[in-house]
Amino acid sequence: MGSKEQELINKEEYIRDDYNDPTAEKVLTKKDLNKMVWRSLFLQASFNYERMQAGGWLYSILPGLKKIHKDKDDLKVAMLDHMQFFNTHPFLITFVQSIILAMEEGKENRSAIRGIKVALMGPLGGIGDALFWLTLLPITGGIAASLASEGNIMGPILFLLAFNAVHFGLRFFLMHYGYKKGTDAISMLKEGTQKISRAASIVGIAVVGALIASYVNFKLDWTIQAGEIPVNIQEEVLDSIMPALLPLLYTIFCFWLLKKGRSPLTLIGVTVVVGLLGSLIGIL
Repeated sequence: MGSKEQELINKEEYIRDDYNDPTAEKVLTKKDLNKMVWRSLFLQASFNYERMQAGGWLYSILPGLKKIHKDKDDLKVAMLDHMQFFNTHPFLITFVQSIILAMEEGKENRSAIRGIKVALMGPLGGIGDALFWLTLLPITGGIAASLASEGNIMGPILFLLAFNAVHFGLRFFLMHYGYKKGTDAISMLKEGTQKISRAASIVGIAVVGALIASYVNFKLDWTIQAGEIPVNIQEEVLDSIMPALLPLLYTIFCFWLLKKGRSPLTLIGVTVVVGLLGSLIGIL
């Protein structure tokens, strides 16, 4: 991008609220909406720390903007407006697309369009994290890992099919639903945001807990003598306090390391070292 183009993008004063052609009409078809769903997959293709997803966001809705704004100056202003900072959950981006496109068709003033876009970024980020990273990914990944650990090739195939069925299903549904409802969809989102996030988080935490108990193998092979009676520390002490106590504690330790900024590679290295030392000492 040349210096003149970059200078223009950086000057928000060029963005005006009125239109040369204020005619409001429905021009987008289902085919147009589906096309923009596919383009939304490139949301983070030009990710940067100045405008985050702005380039990919504009690319995703550009066919719609070109069809809505017949006047070239109106199109330029709309494109400039949509090159401002933007960042939200990439899997739920079509919900924002649909509402913004409906507002663009209605020739709403640009400050209102920009305000709605900014207002949606945060809530969708939280909902997306709860739905996908805390719920869908642990469930589908856990089932797939269980199959794969038994040598079943259907493990990774099932994961890809199940995860992407929900992923793409939501992309297309939210695009058409949001476009049909327009800004009315926002009030419905606000009403359900906390309930959805809480329910998804509870399910996700329960699944993660089950995965810890099932797949984190951390047992003490340590027996002490209590007089003439041998006592197995794992079975007769730790398991009596809480089954899978050590896997839980080690998982919490790994999570603490992540919160301290340690990388996953560091966690793998620590796990290998702990396993080797425990085996050499004879307690694992």
